[in-house]
Amino acid sequence: MIKTLDTKEKEIILKRNYIGYLAYIYNNEPFVVPITYFYNQESNNIICYSSDGHKLNALRKHNAASICITDIDSVNNWKSILVRGTFNLHFGSEAKAMLHQFSLGVKDIILKTENRDLDFISQFSSKIFNDNIPSVFTITVEEISGRMRKF
Repeated sequence: MIKTLDTKEKEIILKRNYIGYLAYIYNNEPFVVPITYFYNQESNNIICYSSDGHKLNALRKHNAASICITDIDSVNNWKSILVRGTFNLHFGSEAKAMLHQFSLGVKDIILKTENRDLDFISQFSSKIFNDNIPSVFTITVEEISGRMRKF
């Protein structure tokens, strides 16, 4: 049976995951790339980071974006949400604070869902304190749709 997810079900999927697929438009063509994210429930936005390049150039020109997040156990047991929103680039101390929040948030999710601690997550924290800070951006959540299938 396929059903539409209610608001709480959609939010649970968004909050308990940290990998999604970011969709954006570049030169009138659609692109989809995997991305690590953290959902900031208080601000209702999705925090991400990236080095400069294709993705950021595209989002600077056309700030509409979507992120697809899925929980798939099998062909007959899955949940999927699509988040539509607006891209915002952040700078300076605000970007550093968001990168810190991102690293702590992702680490906490992995600890809870996978029962393991991550040594490599310190990479994110170390970027906060050097001059090589990646570009930190958010997707302000405007709409979330979602479906599930369970047999």
